[in-house]
Amino acid sequence: MPRNPKTDFNLTAFLLEVGEGKSVLRYRRKQIIFAQGDLGDSIFCVQKGRVKLTVISEDGKEGVVGLVDEGDFFGEGCLAGQARRLVTATALEDSVIDCLPRKSMQRMLNTKPEFSAVFIHHLITRNAHIQGNLADLLFNTSERRLARTLLLLSHIGKVDNFDEVIPKISHETLAEMIGTTRARVSYFMNKFRKMGFIDYNGSLQIHSSLLNVVLHGSTSRRSNRPKAH
Repeated sequence: MPRNPKTDFNLTAFLLEVGEGKSVLRYRRKQIIFAQGDLGDSIFCVQKGRVKLTVISEDGKEGVVGLVDEGDFFGEGCLAGQARRLVTATALEDSVIDCLPRKSMQRMLNTKPEFSAVFIHHLITRNAHIQGNLADLLFNTSERRLARTLLLLSHIGKVDNFDEVIPKISHETLAEMIGTTRARVSYFMNKFRKMGFIDYNGSLQIHSSLLNVVLHGSTSRRSNRPKAH
């Protein structure tokens, strides 16, 4: 689990020392951690793996509202008085997850200022992503939304990396995340690969040149193949 980029506080070591009520849970790929509507009185932190957060409408339509990486929290709504889960959390891959009871979490936030700073940073970052996703859905094309999502998954722009390999993620999941069809995602992914923005080689490699799509719009406007770093 990585350290928070804004502090030297070691979240992994801290959570290892937390004893009261904490449990370490293991989930297989595609296993549900909790479902929308379940009673919730605990917060989770991904130690290893990745988690998908989805919502289901009354007519059964499912949409992905977020992906949770290693070192990130989810299920924090219970701290704001939400008695039931508003989303379904599913392991995207085999995962190890810390489960912290609400009362233990509240105690740590009140007594451990360094941990509180890490958690506040998580909430601010999550809120910024939600606002960015909303702006994407309102104003950007599906091609641009896909490019932004791939860059967020690869963390390009957050740290000094130029070519990042991300865990395998299905076109169906990407389509649910950006609000389009699987066919459109497949079309744009092939287009990005041909233009040198991404590579498939058993895994998905994202190049920083994909930023061109986010900054300048549709690739259809560009006639020259961009250089991949």
